[in-house]
Formats: sequence, C-alpha cells, structure tokens
Amino acid sequence: MENFIINTPTILHFGKNVGQELGKTLAKYGNKVLLIYGKGSIKSNGIYQQIIDQFNSCNIQHIEYQGIKANPIIEDVDKAAEFGRKNNVDIILAVGGGSVIDTAKIVSIAIPINNPAWEFFEAKIKPEKSIPLLTVLTFAGTGTEMNSFAVSQNLQTQQKLGYGNDLVYPKHSFLDPQYTFTVPKDQTAYGIVDLIAHCLEAYFGGGEATLSDRFVYSIIREAVDYGPDLLNNLTNYELRAKIMYAATTALNKLTFYGRSSTDWGVHSIGHVLSLLYDLPHGATLSIAYPAWLKLFEDRIPKRIIELGENLFGVKTTKETISGFESFFKSMNCPIRLSNTGIKYDKKTILETMKLNKVSGFTHKISVEDFNKIIEFLE
Repeated sequence: MENFIINTPTILHFGKNVGQELGKTLAKYGNKVLLIYGKGSIKSNGIYQQIIDQFNSCNIQHIEYQGIKANPIIEDVDKAAEFGRKNNVDIILAVGGGSVIDTAKIVSIAIPINNPAWEFFEAKIKPEKSIPLLTVLTFAGTGTEMNSFAVSQNLQTQQKLGYGNDLVYPKHSFLDPQYTFTVPKDQTAYGIVDLIAHCLEAYFGGGEATLSDRFVYSIIREAVDYGPDLLNNLTNYELRAKIMYAATTALNKLTFYGRSSTDWGVHSIGHVLSLLYDLPHGATLSIAYPAWLKLFEDRIPKRIIELGENLFGVKTTKETISGFESFFKSMNCPIRLSNTGIKYDKKTILETMKLNKVSGFTHKISVEDFNKIIEFLE
C-alpha cells in the first residue's frame, strides 16, 4: 500500500431539505453571488425559486449566467468568468449537475486572472487563488460535488481534457435527493454508469490497496442492486438517496487511497466520443468500458477476474465483461456505437484519439491499440 494524505475540504450537506441552510452558508462568504446553471430545468422543477428565496432571506445579491450545455465548453468558462469579474462577485453558486459544477470550478480560478481559461488545461498557467464556490447538486453521477477535478472541451482545438487543483474544491455542497426526482430515466441511468466507471478508474490504478478495492465493490454493488429499481421508481426518495450517496463516494477519492495511481483510460476514450458526437457522458462510458476491458483482457486477466468474482460471482474475464454489458443493457444504455443510431466515422475517431493522446495513467494505450479499440466500440 502506498503512502497517502486524506484532505477532503468540501463540507457536504446531505439529505431532505438541506437547501434551507443555503442562504446562511452563502452569507459567510459574501453577499454578491454569481449563479451558474444549465438551460432552465431548475426553473420548471421549482429549484430555481427555492434558491432565489434563500438569496432573499439573507439579503444576498446575485447575477446569473445560464445555458451551460451537457458537455461543457471552455467558451462558457471564459464568458462567465468575465461576467463575474466585471461585477465583482464574492461567491459562485453552481446549481446543476456535473457540467455546471465543472464549469463553475474553472470559473472560480479564472475570475482572478485575465488569461484564457484553457491555459489551465494546457498547463501554461497555474491558479494562485479562487473565488469561493458552493454547489447545489441536481444530478447524481459525476461526483464533482466533492472533489478537485473538472472537465471541459475546446471545440476549436477538438480537445476534451480534465483538470485538477485543490483550489477548485467546493467549499460546501448541498445534496438533496429530492432535487433529482425530475431527472429522466435515461439520464438517471447514465449517472449510474458514470459512478461505476469512476470506481473502475480507481480499481484499475496502480499498486495494491485491498480496502480501497472493497470500497469499489461496495459502491458498485449499490448501483447494481438499487439502480434498476430506481429506474422504475424515479421519485422514490430512498433509492435516489442511495444512488446519490454512491455517486459522491465513487469520486471523492475514497477509492484512491493506498494506490500509486488511478487510470482514466476509459474516460479518455469516452471524451473523444462525446466531443465528436455530443453523446451523453454516461453513454460514452457504457460503450467504452466493455471495449477497454476487451483490449486488456489478456494483459491484466487476474485483475479483471477478481473484479468479476466480487461483483457478479463469475470466474473468467469474458464472464466479467459480459456481466457489465448485461447490466448496462438492462439499464437501456448503449454498449456499442451502433446502438446509438449516430453516423460515426472510424477515421475521424482515430485521428481525434491521436490528437487527444488517448491513454491511461496506469495502463498505457498505444497508437497501435486505437484501431482495436475502435473495432470493439462498433
């Protein structure tokens, strides 16, 4: 087991009606908020008005930046940062799912500078400070509400990249499972796939960390045991709570401790698919994970079999892969590009994989492997 440090500075408020403390919490950091959200679903489901009521109850001023898309783009980061900079905001409040919160994270470190935010992703600049960020989560899956990572895509350079820095940890995150009641069935399923994929990116990291492995098995078991029931009972509070909690623990670094590295090769593949075809993030992962497992089936068979034994009670690599494919299919998630109905071009996928340098941190993917992956993706 490797040495590690545990430092998770986000204060998490979890449960029914926890948002009633939002106004008082915001007021500790200032009184002028940049509110960032998506394309308006929070207005139709009532969450927006609850947020405004919290502002009013504590005399908090606010300005709004809305319209964040499901696969977030760096242009929105720059526009929101400039908006916040001109209005001298004290705090950022992100209300939404992973795309909104990821965007807000980069905005929080972009406001204090004048550089294009993409330079963070290119490692040309490093942040020195950040605007305090609080979040209200409306979608369970990404885990961004309690970690120091964010993803954005640059349509001009045709890149989708991740970024990590302790300065982007949210100060507080409010997780009320009731706020996910209106998330539709397909998006709920994609969130469940996403949380499973996060666990697997840790599991296939480097080093031996048996307790962290057991955390992975337990979190995935929550998803497998309760996910299908949730899809048939979308407003069941207990089921929503179980999946929301599982999604947070899947990527708050609990599964990282004791490892020498994590991997992220599958996310690297998935990012190419969402960049090119604007597929939902979870859908790209349900397609990419079986393909990745098939590529590494003969390279790390023991690790794959151990996973299958603990999750599905099976004894071979093929049965393990089949177990994931069967579960994803039971959730009505695609496991091949051909399941999506999109028109895809193998050459374009190949060139974009090269441009984005698709690989994992632990298990390297060579350029020669790309054609095999594309074959498995089909």
